[in-house]
Amino acid sequence: MTEAGRVIECAAPAKINLALHVTGQRFDGYHLIETLAVFARHGDTIRVGPADADRFEIGGRFGAGPPADGSNLVVKAREALRRATGRDLPPVAIQLEKALPVASGVGGGSSDAAAALKALNDYWELALEAPELALIGAEIGADLPMCLAARPLLASGVGEAIHPLDSFPALALVLVNSGVQVATGDVFTRLARKEHFGLPQTGEIANLASLLDWLEETRNDLEPPACEIAPAILETIEALRRSGAAFARMSGSGASCFGLYPGDAEAKAAAAAITRERPDWLVVATTSPGAGEAK
Repeated sequence: MTEAGRVIECAAPAKINLALHVTGQRFDGYHLIETLAVFARHGDTIRVGPADADRFEIGGRFGAGPPADGSNLVVKAREALRRATGRDLPPVAIQLEKALPVASGVGGGSSDAAAALKALNDYWELALEAPELALIGAEIGADLPMCLAARPLLASGVGEAIHPLDSFPALALVLVNSGVQVATGDVFTRLARKEHFGLPQTGEIANLASLLDWLEETRNDLEPPACEIAPAILETIEALRRSGAAFARMSGSGASCFGLYPGDAEAKAAAAAITRERPDWLVVATTSPGAGEAK
């Protein structure tokens, strides 16, 4: 039985697509991708607690952005879990603290829904295993299996085929968002070619140097069309390069961008420098755990 007054908190980390290749398009219109993704320690937070009736509230820096109705993926996750278990589960109060902008290319909505599934599984004491949660999540969105794994991974198909990486370094990085929103559908519509070659073999990526070598052979195929829609993305990438990033690129379908740095001190110094230039931007120095490292 759920303990009265108990509150479960779960992190919803930002998903960073270090590389993203679009390899085709299915008959139903969904695009096929290959991506290498990591998950930052910076992100949103989900809290689940007792309630007399279901409640869903959103707060935080970007709390005014997403809808708080049944269209939110967190609410969809709650209801999907109820349907999947077929049990008479008690009402819950869910609080979402938004530290990530909406439509920013870092999987915020999907990560929120994944965190909700994990927190509700714990709160309702359902004891569902990771593969079961992934199946439920895949019905909500293609990114959910990735966000449920929340570790360095390769993903393919429409994003549902997950291959966790056994060897991958922790990364020091800076996330930057200029406040521009880019709709994913608009970016894919502007994509000139739907069939590109896939990612190169990862081999052994054990440190930043080997990762940088590998990244030089990769792309984000969504970056050019996103920059056509929002030229400010180019300014964001340039700001990261000027700050000393060893590598800078747009994540997902934009408009958030990331820079990789040799260590935490360099990332923090870079974030401070960019903030001085553009105090109106979201600029965060953070880290992503390596393979096998606790988040």
